Amino acid sequence: MTISTHVLDTEHGRPATGVRVELYRGAELVGSGETDDDGRIRELGEGRPGNYRIVFHPPSPFFRRVELEIELADGHYHVPLLVSSYACATYRGS
Repeated sequence: MTISTHVLDTEHGRPATGVRVELYRGAELVGSGETDDDGRIRELGEGRPGNYRIVFHPPSPFFRRVELEIELADGHYHVPLLVSSYACATYRGS
């Protein structure tokens, strides 16, 4: 199982650069990074199937962190975050 992410600043219509993202399996930090100039982390982590948490620290005056609990099987997963000052959304990307 591998996972990547992409953070988009929908308020300003551009990638969100320098956003800290962490990947946890239970209480264990298994991956982390900051988004690049394109708002991406191409290899946030890899591991065995199971339950994980992705924690985003977006550039928002309202959201200090956005945390998702996800269940992953074998394969690759891409989990983007769309964020503005007072709204956010996510989806399973390809």
